[in-house]
Amino acid sequence: MDKVGLRVKLGLYEDETTQRCHWHVPATHSLEAWSDARAACGTVTILQPLLAPLYGGKSPHEFMAALVARERTGYELVKEHWKERDASPDFEKRWEHWLHDGVVPGTALPEKAVTVTLGDWARAAAPAEAGGLELILRPDPSLLDGRHANNGWLQELSKPLTKLTWDNAAIVSPATAKQLGLRTPEETPQGSITDVVELHLGERKVEAAAVWVLPGHPDGAVTVHLGHGRTKAGRVGTGTGFSAYALRTSNAPWFASGLQVVKTGITTKLACTQNHWSMEGRHTVRAVTAAEYGADLHVIQAMGHDPTPELSLYEGSHRYEGRNAWGMAIDLNSCVGCNACVVACQSENNIPVVGKDQVGRGREMAWIRVDRYYEGSQEDPSPQTFHQPVLCMHCEQAPCEVVCPVAATVHSEDGLNDMVYNRCVGTRYCSNNCPYKVRRFNFYLYQDWTAPTYKMMRNPDVTVRSRGVMEKCTYCVQRISEKRIAAKNEGRELVDGEVKTACQQVCPAEAIVFGDINDKSSRVAEWKASPRNYGLLTEYQTRPRTTYLGAVRNPNPEMPESGRG
Repeated sequence: MDKVGLRVKLGLYEDETTQRCHWHVPATHSLEAWSDARAACGTVTILQPLLAPLYGGKSPHEFMAALVARERTGYELVKEHWKERDASPDFEKRWEHWLHDGVVPGTALPEKAVTVTLGDWARAAAPAEAGGLELILRPDPSLLDGRHANNGWLQELSKPLTKLTWDNAAIVSPATAKQLGLRTPEETPQGSITDVVELHLGERKVEAAAVWVLPGHPDGAVTVHLGHGRTKAGRVGTGTGFSAYALRTSNAPWFASGLQVVKTGITTKLACTQNHWSMEGRHTVRAVTAAEYGADLHVIQAMGHDPTPELSLYEGSHRYEGRNAWGMAIDLNSCVGCNACVVACQSENNIPVVGKDQVGRGREMAWIRVDRYYEGSQEDPSPQTFHQPVLCMHCEQAPCEVVCPVAATVHSEDGLNDMVYNRCVGTRYCSNNCPYKVRRFNFYLYQDWTAPTYKMMRNPDVTVRSRGVMEKCTYCVQRISEKRIAAKNEGRELVDGEVKTACQQVCPAEAIVFGDINDKSSRVAEWKASPRNYGLLTEYQTRPRTTYLGAVRNPNPEMPESGRG
């Protein structure tokens, strides 16, 4: 870039490219600009802005028009473009229809027959080098290639397998770690202490990479995620982790052999969330093979220690005649641990980001956590991996409610375990008494009350909590209220599926179902009637409203290790 006489960048942020340019022109966000786009089939849609530009930015169309012709608005440019392509005399009417319908009819592209030559794949692979380890480069599960590095929600989102936040790492198997003399990360009250190594690949190297030992990882290989180590990615994304691009070449964009790992003798701290609220040793994830399930449909329920319903220290049960009884079921067969539910909940409920130091101290604020469990020993080369979303269970007999001295956590008429934030005085008795450890406490004032952009980001239907307040999942009570009011105004009852929680709505695997348990024809009632349905830690007689469908695996007889129950 230094060879170019005049360098101008159009972008949303000042970043590493901006540092190499003479000028930076603020760009509009895609939600602020007029444009057009084609779907995979070729069908065109006219992109309409949702709001006016907040900071006076320019779209790429407007920027190029100002350079080559004259300054015009994005609306004028897009409309003129399509007017030139449409010879119809009633273009104005057709234009209005396109904007209304969202698509331009007749713009789908003809199908093309394509073939794949196997030689293409072989040529794409890097030639093997003698000795060393294999390097595996992958996009970060949260940050992708680094374009989302300035997003605090995604930085603090636990990785599906490692459960790391705010960092990437050189991931190795237990056997490879032992071979290289690397320690297994040690859990401390301030984070996980692990070794720092140098990664050498030919003439390229990374001088400081934290090590993470992951069961089930292939031996003789090191996996590194891209997207970290940026030097100018805003206040949030600068300086997290290390840049794996230092090892990447165009000849070997994803795999390379001959990697050398050199111990530095230095250690560092990583923020891992897996062990913060661990419930290992109890019947959390229940899984069987298809053969076991076929022989006894209730084998999953028999795994637990469910007490008889009449045995309880509580006075009677709540009744919901003529009321909704909200509940949730989560299918562990479908959950892939993608964390979409975590981010959706964070966005919907104004949950703050707390930073690496606070996460390392076990103070993350996410109302949903996705626990990751393995079946087998740590040295097992192919352990079974299970993901389990855990949120407030909204217990019928909630241990948190009986210990709150100010009645800040109460049972609603619909069976929700509500939090009255302006009553809470921060004793944290409720958290101590919760066997699921799903309550979060604002140790500091994590919210920024003054930045105007943050005000626009927040959901106005949900309270923004301050310091010293306990908070947790509410089953998106604001959504329940919204749909209930709409149904009442229309003189009808709520329909099954009309109320969707944020986590349910975003789940790509449709692993979460929410609804009225009193409606026996509802999906949630049908799931709860399944012999796969079980409650978490029901031996404590909490009677959780959130239950799980146990996993049923069907392993190939010729590959029994690929799907053990």
